[in-house]
Amino acid sequence: MNKLSIALALSVICIQPALAADPKPDALVKNRSIEATVYLDDKIKADPALAADCLAEGKKWVDKSAAEAASTRKQDPQLFDRGGWTFERKYNIRSVVGGRYVSIVRNDYINTRGAHPNSDVNTILWDSTDKKRISIRPFFTETADDGPTMKAMLEAVIASLNAEKKKRGADETATAEWYKELKPTLLKIGAVTLAPSTETGKSSGLTFHYPPYAVGPYAEGQYVAFVPWETLKPYLSPDGAKVFSGSRPKADEDDQQ
Repeated sequence: MNKLSIALALSVICIQPALAADPKPDALVKNRSIEATVYLDDKIKADPALAADCLAEGKKWVDKSAAEAASTRKQDPQLFDRGGWTFERKYNIRSVVGGRYVSIVRNDYINTRGAHPNSDVNTILWDSTDKKRISIRPFFTETADDGPTMKAMLEAVIASLNAEKKKRGADETATAEWYKELKPTLLKIGAVTLAPSTETGKSSGLTFHYPPYAVGPYAEGQYVAFVPWETLKPYLSPDGAKVFSGSRPKADEDDQQ
């Protein structure tokens, strides 16, 4: 290779972008039975109280998972012939409303070397003023089990899920069977977040997050149901009326489905 060729080769190497380093887990348990990790996004880390709350929960999860893996290995060591388990939990901020209410999506990846990995999703609603987790109850005049608010909410959730299933070409004949676990109660309607809005500092409605197997077969993946705030307007409390306004951004709809 002549000097010119060498110079060109070196210049190509120099302009190659550096590969981004893998993020460092915020909590980790790693041994022959399991590698369990927890990651907090940078926006969560910017709020010390929120970060401490999520990390405490995440550490309990990895410790519990590690204990279960060790116990299973002791009882059935052959289950680990293909390697140890891999558990991963990620906390990501979905929206911040009014500079106070922070919606967080918590995604879990679980691989116990079975037929396929599994995943789960849950949510957190954080009040950054009072520095604690809350529910959506304060945003409505009532949220009684089987009450008018929850019935209207569930009806809207199912309508949204049906529309998404139709877009995906899902088998509609089995749909109703998958919805049997959904109930008009806050504990059984799904993991909820405040959806972003085209109006700054507001929420356009509620999004409900479902992992595989929750409202459809594993092959259909996760679902997100959106309920616009206008549907729930008759049931809003004065606090809720301050929180909701505007429309759901198209980018959010594309990102969540």
